[in-house]
Amino acid sequence: MSVALLVNPVARGGAHAGAAEQAAERLRAHGIRTTLVSGGNAAESTELLRTAIGLGTTAVAVAGGDGTVNLALQVLAGTGIPLGVIPLGTGNDFAMALGLHELDIAQAAETIAAGGTRTIDLARVTRDDGSVAYFGSVLASGFDSRVNDRANGMRWPRGGSRYTIALLIEFATLAGIPFDVELELEDGTTERVSRDLVMATLGNGRSYGGGIPICPDADPADGLLDVVLVRPAGRLRLLRLLPRVYRGTHTSIPEVSTYRVRSARLSSPGVTAYADGDPIGALPLTIDVAPGALTVFAPTP
Repeated sequence: MSVALLVNPVARGGAHAGAAEQAAERLRAHGIRTTLVSGGNAAESTELLRTAIGLGTTAVAVAGGDGTVNLALQVLAGTGIPLGVIPLGTGNDFAMALGLHELDIAQAAETIAAGGTRTIDLARVTRDDGSVAYFGSVLASGFDSRVNDRANGMRWPRGGSRYTIALLIEFATLAGIPFDVELELEDGTTERVSRDLVMATLGNGRSYGGGIPICPDADPADGLLDVVLVRPAGRLRLLRLLPRVYRGTHTSIPEVSTYRVRSARLSSPGVTAYADGDPIGALPLTIDVAPGALTVFAPTP
């Protein structure tokens, strides 16, 4: 096996790079040819990864968080080339969905070296210009995408608490947004929701923001996406409900509607959607499930 180890392109000289070198040495100790891949930006890193695969790389590993994983997803979707994750990011929600987030560098490298794999779904986003992108965990639009925007602009603190602080700040301007949501449900029927919503969220995985289980029942291998729609309520009520969001028990409250869907189309003026923690496009967007689109290295049960 030969592995291309993708490193966060904005952290080549920092802790991520050092951790990636440790992971590479672990893999090499198992006789696995390992090459570090990292460009000066996301586009360059993606192109370097495509080149490595074209030259015969048989597996890819990511040393980083959800944003770096997302770069790899764009290249690996539908190829059958397995992906391993060394969870070093701020959130690691994709790693959480796979049960890998608590692995240290050595354990993550051992999981890849052991060679056990399984297939999972990806969510596929189609923009109105016809371009396509994939995500592995959660797409946020509305209030939570504004929280993402604020959190990404904050230098302090690091980790999941950054998202919590950004969320509390955004409560100051909380308001409903005119959403038009068209859903193709699990049974093949369609349903349209046209109303003001605080947010519309689609999950291939359970969590975003470093472990917030916004789609608590999502399963990345069930061939469906989970949708969570939140209607406006008073700021005080929503603030009181936040602990339920963190526990994943919010789906039973009256302001929340949930669906299991094959696809969804989200429309709302002036709203940018985030997926895997980064902007993926301005609405309208069409999102559908790509069943079994990704092969991942998984721990032995």
